[in-house]
Amino acid sequence: MTGGADGLEGLLQRLDRIADALEGRIRTEPVDWDAAAAFLWQGGRCDPVRHRHVIRLTDLHGVDLQKTLLARNTEQFVAGKPANNVLLTGARGTGKSSLVKAVLEQNAAEGLRLIEVDREALAQLPDIIERVAGSPRRFIVYCDDLAFDEQEPGYRTLKAVLDGSVAAPGDNLLVYATSNRRHLMPEYQDDNLPVLRGGEIHPREAVEEKVSLSERFGLWINFHAFDQDEYLAIAAHWLAQLGWAGEAQEWRGEALRWALSRGARNGRVAAQFARDYSGRHR
Repeated sequence: MTGGADGLEGLLQRLDRIADALEGRIRTEPVDWDAAAAFLWQGGRCDPVRHRHVIRLTDLHGVDLQKTLLARNTEQFVAGKPANNVLLTGARGTGKSSLVKAVLEQNAAEGLRLIEVDREALAQLPDIIERVAGSPRRFIVYCDDLAFDEQEPGYRTLKAVLDGSVAAPGDNLLVYATSNRRHLMPEYQDDNLPVLRGGEIHPREAVEEKVSLSERFGLWINFHAFDQDEYLAIAAHWLAQLGWAGEAQEWRGEALRWALSRGARNGRVAAQFARDYSGRHR
């Protein structure tokens, strides 16, 4: 009986050593940064994106100021000049993630690489920083649709990486994140009460904790809902890209009804309408 237990313990120890060896190999396995412009961080690996969604700055309409701000910051970064981590926030479907893809497309030939990280994997940011340390390329760690609950582990890791840890990331890495929430965390009416529900003695400190993460992004870029003319201009652009050469009066009414049915006028809805209309009438 004892021998059986010893045998099982020995087997478990061997399995632990194998797991440690595999983890070490995965963590130290070199990445071919020439394999792609964009990579996905998955299970401790950087996997190249073989079929990247390519979008150009000229494809984005109604966000001229936002394009200028992000393009300038990214160009500074690629040129080795000081640049900021960026938080893009605001109305849904207005081009936040598309703008990040567009500045990657504009600068990929100059050595810019993007590593997309899920919110759940943000606790592994120190591993990513270590992986890219010493590389001559410039890296954007990108997290789309970022939002946290109070107890998520990636929250404090991201705070430390942005500004706070004694082990700062190299000057070849920035964090770009998009979110519909300006402060990245849920906010409640209770936050404005003298004493928070649950017995919080220092409510102001609790509120400060919630906004402290977003404040560590050096550049905030805000997006706003489009008006009708901007929405129609975006629809016209995508119809032209899809080869539709008809007049605006032919599709304008349908485009407005499409937006009404979706409850929003934004770039995403305009592009979806253009694909539907072009497909039906081509």
